[in-house]
Amino acid sequence: MKNSCLLIIILSSIVAFGQNPRDKTQHNEKYIQVSGVVLDDSLQPLPFVSIMLKGTRSGTVSDFYGFFTIVARAGDEMQFFSVNHKNKVYNLSDTLTGKHYSIIQILTKDTIQLPTVNVFPWPSKEQFKRAILDLDLTDTDIERAAKNMDNDDVRSSIRGGTMDAASNYKVRMQQQYTRLYQAGQYPSVSLLNPVAWAQFIDAWRKGKLKIK
Repeated sequence: MKNSCLLIIILSSIVAFGQNPRDKTQHNEKYIQVSGVVLDDSLQPLPFVSIMLKGTRSGTVSDFYGFFTIVARAGDEMQFFSVNHKNKVYNLSDTLTGKHYSIIQILTKDTIQLPTVNVFPWPSKEQFKRAILDLDLTDTDIERAAKNMDNDDVRSSIRGGTMDAASNYKVRMQQQYTRLYQAGQYPSVSLLNPVAWAQFIDAWRKGKLKIK
């Protein structure tokens, strides 16, 4: 009995000594849910505004009506990013005691100065008309692309290329459909299936059909 009590005391001491102070701090940290609406200068909702918690990877995006909700901690800094608007930072007080808070964040429009563009008109309408009529628009985009591509290069790229994600998905789904269609019956003969012939020729070249 004494040995059992001594063993329990030793294990309790090891567990208490092995605890990380950071784990205790994180356990004692208080999380709150912050919900709100993002508006512009005219009090119109701003959709698709990025909201990030500074120093973390947590964030969210406002919906079409400017509404957002995010889980944060007391003392965090909420950063608001939006195109054509100035960035804003909202500091959550470290003395918050509730679990839910609502805020309204207004973003001001940001004016971007673009470089000056000088537009010069044609000297006369006759010269403009002549320039339009002299344009060579006989070739289409496909015809110009065909002229700029070598047939040998196209064949080599097709021969050595791999299927994209959509093609692989289509092949995989077709295999699943075939497996379900043939469930409980004899499989069909793939004599006219080009994919099956390609797999057969590839296996024959790699020597996988040899009898061991």
